[in-house]
Amino acid sequence: MTLLASDAIWRKRFEKIDSSVEDLRLPGTESETSDVDQDGEWCEVRVDGTWKRVRFHDYDEVFEVPGLYEMLFYENLECCSPSCVVNLLREVAEDFGDDLSDFTVLDVGAGNGMVGDELAASGVDQVIGVDLIEEAKEATHRDRPGVYDEYLVTDLTDLPETHEETVRQQKPNCLTTVAALGFGDIPPAAFLKAVDLISDQGWLAFNIKESFLHEDDDTGFCRLIRQLSRERYIQTQCLRRYQHRLSIAGEPLHYVAMIAKKLRPLDDEILSQWQEADG
Repeated sequence: MTLLASDAIWRKRFEKIDSSVEDLRLPGTESETSDVDQDGEWCEVRVDGTWKRVRFHDYDEVFEVPGLYEMLFYENLECCSPSCVVNLLREVAEDFGDDLSDFTVLDVGAGNGMVGDELAASGVDQVIGVDLIEEAKEATHRDRPGVYDEYLVTDLTDLPETHEETVRQQKPNCLTTVAALGFGDIPPAAFLKAVDLISDQGWLAFNIKESFLHEDDDTGFCRLIRQLSRERYIQTQCLRRYQHRLSIAGEPLHYVAMIAKKLRPLDDEILSQWQEADG
């Protein structure tokens, strides 16, 4: 399986973005990187002659700078997750005789459209984007216009009825969420609500940091995924460990890509259980 599209393809995609980044600087000394965990990673970026320090997970600030997300994560830190997860989804779906051109995808944590771009390149005709922050939607419309048929800025833990109706009318049969689980951006209850919006026998394609699947994980995702499997809400079809990207210290960060089928509707009990746990 090809984890990352060829350099030529990526460069061609990035050339469409009118980047305002004049220079990018990652922490370069051991003292700067030794005690920084993934949630605290940062860089310095120069725009209009001024240097600014930006934390990676402050996505509103990252998305406001055209080209920063791509330059930081894909050119410098070698992130391959959008292509990895979408390629794996296509491979497994084809094993079942399904074609991505027949998918209506709900892309949760859509960010600035990287996954939507991969889905479109793989033949998906209809994609609905969902993200928590307006800056993500604005960045998508700026850098990748037309990738999503609909883009909702909404909170899945408190989903307005109008937004839920908008999604359900499209009858999504596939959920993607890439590099968005486990750091507070999409809590377990939000992920579970996304699963609820997918039709029965639909596909789930997501990734998560490998440590969040360990027994001592405190994010809740290990417990949630095991419960969904144990109670036969989902059936996992493929697990693949891979290098998501490099850390600012140059160390590999390993994630697990998961492809699953949704077997049956979620009942109110499990939805309320996880809503209360995250509340």
